[in-house]
Order: sequence, then C-alpha cells, then structure tokens
Amino acid sequence: MSLDTIVNNIYQSFQEHAAEARVILLHASGRYRTALVSRLLADPEVRVFYYAMGTDDVDVPSFLAGFTHDLADQAPTFGANVNLVGLKDTADQTPLLTAFAGDLNQLSAEPYILLLDEFDRATVGDDLQSFLEALIDNLPPQCRLVLNSRNLPRLPWMALIAQRKAVMLRDAELISADFYQNQAPAEEARVLATALGPGTVILDNEPIDNWEGHLPRLLFFFALERPVVTRSEICQAFWPELSTDQAVNVFHVTKRRLHKALESVGVDVLVHEDGYYRVNPELSVHYDITDFVSALVAGRLAKGKARPAAWQRVIDLYQRPFLQGHNETWIARRRQEYQSGYLEALSEMATIRLEENRPEHALALLLRAVGENQRRQDLHRRVMTLYADLGRRSEAASHFQRLQETLNEMHVPLEEETRQLYRELMS
Repeated sequence: MSLDTIVNNIYQSFQEHAAEARVILLHASGRYRTALVSRLLADPEVRVFYYAMGTDDVDVPSFLAGFTHDLADQAPTFGANVNLVGLKDTADQTPLLTAFAGDLNQLSAEPYILLLDEFDRATVGDDLQSFLEALIDNLPPQCRLVLNSRNLPRLPWMALIAQRKAVMLRDAELISADFYQNQAPAEEARVLATALGPGTVILDNEPIDNWEGHLPRLLFFFALERPVVTRSEICQAFWPELSTDQAVNVFHVTKRRLHKALESVGVDVLVHEDGYYRVNPELSVHYDITDFVSALVAGRLAKGKARPAAWQRVIDLYQRPFLQGHNETWIARRRQEYQSGYLEALSEMATIRLEENRPEHALALLLRAVGENQRRQDLHRRVMTLYADLGRRSEAASHFQRLQETLNEMHVPLEEETRQLYRELMS
C-alpha cells in the first residue's frame, strides 16, 4: 500500500471521528502523526489554526502570550479579548478563560481545527493544566482541538471519552481499550480495582481492608484516573485547606499507607518519574472504569443487530455511581462525568426499544435515566413525549408538574423547550 493511500485512510478516519468530539489526540504510538498534520494543513477545505508548543509554555501567561502572538499572524485581530483582560493577575482564571474562548469564537464562524502541535515540548504547570481542562468545556461549537504529542497529556481521558468530549486516534485506529496502557486482563490481574460503587480493591482474590483510613484507597483511584499526576494536583484535590508543607507531609504519609496496603504485590504502587506520579506499570491491575469506557466506545461504534448487546453491556457494567458514599469535589465531578455515559446508554437502549415497537420498555429505561439525574431535561422531554404517544396525557402532565417542582427546589430554571413541549402536548 502506498504512503498516499495510507495517509488518505488515516485522514478519512480522522474526519469521521473528529466530528464526534471536542478534543482529538493524535496518539504518540501513531506512526503517521506528522503526515496527518501535514495533510490537515494542506487541505484547502479545512480551516486550521496552528500553534506549536514551546519550552516556555509552562504556565497560563506564557502560553497565552505565545499563542496570541503566533495566532495574530494567522488572524490579525486575534487576542483582543485577552489583551483587554491582561496577563498580570491569573489567580482567578475565569476572566481569562472567558476572554480566550471569546477570541476563539471570533476566529471563524465556520467549523475549524485548532491544532496544538508538539504538545510534549513544554512541562505544563498545574495552572495551565487546569486552564486547558476548563477550556475543553468552553470551546466554541465550531472548534475542534487537536493535540499532537509524543507522550500522553495528563488529561482525564477516560472521563472525557465517557462524555463524548474526546477521542484518541492511533493513525486510522480509534483507541477503544486500555487507554493508559496499564490495564491487565481481569482473569490475570492480581489487583482488581472497582470504582463503580463504594470503591473496592481486591488483591489476590481477597478484599483489602487494612488501609488505615479511606485516603490511601482514594489516592489509588485518583492515580488510576489519569496517565500521570503531579504531587501538587494530589494535594489540591485531597487537602486544599492545608498549607503546602502540611499537605505534602500528609501526602507522603498517605502514600506510605497505600504502599503498605499493597506491599505483597512486591512493587511500589505509585512511582515518581520526571516530576510526575503514576500507577506503577509493573503493577498487575484491572480497573473497572477502563472496561466501562471501552464498552461505551463499542456501543457508539456498534451497527445493526450488534447495538442492543453493546449498549446493554454498558448498562450492566454501571453497577452504582463512581465511588459512592464519598463526596470530595474531584469525586463528585468524576461521578457526574461517568454518569453521563450511563445515561447515554439508557437513552440509546430506549431508542432501540422504540425501533422494536416496545414503547413500554423504552419508557422504563427513560424513567430510570431521569431517576439518575433529574437535571437532564432532554430526557424528561422524551418521557413526556412517550407518555403522550401512549395516550397517557395525564401522566405526561403529572411528570411535568413533578419536574417543575423538583427543578424549583434545586433552583434550576425550566428550559423553554421543555415548557413549549408541555404546551404542545396539552393543547
């Protein structure tokens, strides 16, 4: 097969999957990343704004200064909003984030790609890391962020994939399993970590109960959620109220207790390399979240008769919410992110049941979904519509009234689309 044919196939795969996500990672193990970048830049039908990360891009001011300078050559008016805010005070990132997102929105009204090349050249600091993570949720709808890197950026990739916000591409292949390349097969792993539920860790078929508190166990799950983490990220997530020195001391105590709980595996659970902590690649561990996200990807790819079984597997894997019973900020956020994947599976299965002319089964699935998350008004609208289609208008009206009361209690506004649907169903 010629190089042109290979690159064309890769480019076709990229176009297909890029439409489904806000962030596309060109995985470090891909052999044709450079060729794909060249193909993107050469395509006259795709607008690409390009920025090569440099060694100075370690914090928010340096990144924004370099980015606005280089983008001004491609879009002369870019950076007006950021310049109004200024780069002197970045303690509160919200004004800069809003300004930067506004500048990105003004780049083009048409779909475009924002390509951050050589992402691995900079040692990204925690402030820039948090800025980039927040940016993902604030990208204008016409923008797709593409990262090209020789390593795996320390974003929470599995949580992003669960929300349909990110995809990983290894040339033409969509990566759909073992996202951090640290997953052992369940039947071979010595350590089984289950986060969908209260958070259990089984070592050699026996549950671990000698944690000396819950923090060492939660630290293990925290590390499993990202490719790598910094010590300061851990301290900020677990002990934000402590001074830096106090948090570091508690961290080292917690880490020692984690290693002690799993000492029979013969290796340290967390290893420290190049300023980052990560789960030891020599540790034989199987993580249920990896299975769950992999099943989600499979459901999205499934066609025809394979769809019901694929989505049912997602539903079956979601036993209970992420680290149920713990309400730390990082856990609550991750819980919501994985729940969105579960709700997607319930919604997709309801669609399948409707296609099979099984509306009562579809209704049961949708009611299960809104029971998980009362804020999802799109799912409530489907419930109301289905009630009406079944000739049960009074139940549609009752559902709307209960929804209205629930949202009022939560101080969440009723969406106009929900209100309009109610008026139409009742007319």
